[in-house]
Amino acid sequence: MSKKQQARKYLRRKANGWELYRDTDHEYYRKRLADGSYLVTKLSHGDGEIPPNVWKRMLKQMGITQEEFNAGL
Repeated sequence: MSKKQQARKYLRRKANGWELYRDTDHEYYRKRLADGSYLVTKLSHGDGEIPPNVWKRMLKQMGITQEEFNAGL
């Protein structure tokens, strides 16, 4: 499974708290925090690989570590 497929699986799991709120040129996801603010990230369509530098940025946008991501799959 490619990193993009794994990211999509993680973001679409209700237990992780993310919602798809726009699906245009990219898939846009957001997660509402307890204080009312949102975390936001986007994912390109397709099943290709996510470059390492982009993946690190996505993890930061999602507010999680690689280990937390792995546990949420």
